[in-house]
Amino acid sequence: MKLLTLLTLVTLNCACILTANAENLQQDQLPQSNNLVKAGNKFVTLLGTQVAVGEAAPDFKVVNEHFAPVKLSDFVNKTVLISVVPSLDTGVCSLQTKRFNEEVANLPENVTILTVSNDLPFAQKRFCKNENIDKVKVLSDAVWRELGSKYGLLIKDMGLLTRAIFIIDQQGIIAYKELVANISEHPDYETALSTLKALHPRELTEILATEALPEEAAAEQAAKGKNEIKKQ
Repeated sequence: MKLLTLLTLVTLNCACILTANAENLQQDQLPQSNNLVKAGNKFVTLLGTQVAVGEAAPDFKVVNEHFAPVKLSDFVNKTVLISVVPSLDTGVCSLQTKRFNEEVANLPENVTILTVSNDLPFAQKRFCKNENIDKVKVLSDAVWRELGSKYGLLIKDMGLLTRAIFIIDQQGIIAYKELVANISEHPDYETALSTLKALHPRELTEILATEALPEEAAAEQAAKGKNEIKKQ
């Protein structure tokens, strides 16, 4: 029994080493960007292919809390905002995720917000439960690193994704991109949300009209009450 356990541990260890070596080899072959993002006062090296506004958004595969694959192409005909954070268990990343979770209520139904980090799904699930994150989809790039490599977001020698925002329109085109200049800073929420809303002016008008109905009804009721008092 002890021998079997030992052999199992050795096999798992070898598998981990081979996986790590393969990942390092793959990362060495990725394009590098050296002057886009800082950590503190020093530039970090970003690995992967940089994308630009106006280009077709590369498809990528990440995993949900059950390690089930989720692809960008799963959200066809939807506008997708991708909020990328280094790690959910840090102050700015937590606040960023909470902010977008709150904003979902103000957006049309055909808008989807994804939060992606390299945290393991177990940690993401715990974070969402503790912080009541239930409206954005929180996903992990820790398995295949496809988002990081295809969008130029992998921070070399850190194993993290740099902070960024992307908006993919309903035609699959990148409509907005922000690589936050320093990973310790917040993204430009207002510009990202304004861009998102500009892609759906009609739907937002309908949302605002629906929200205004109860207020108008209350105002009408109050006016009727005043008129009845005057008549008396």
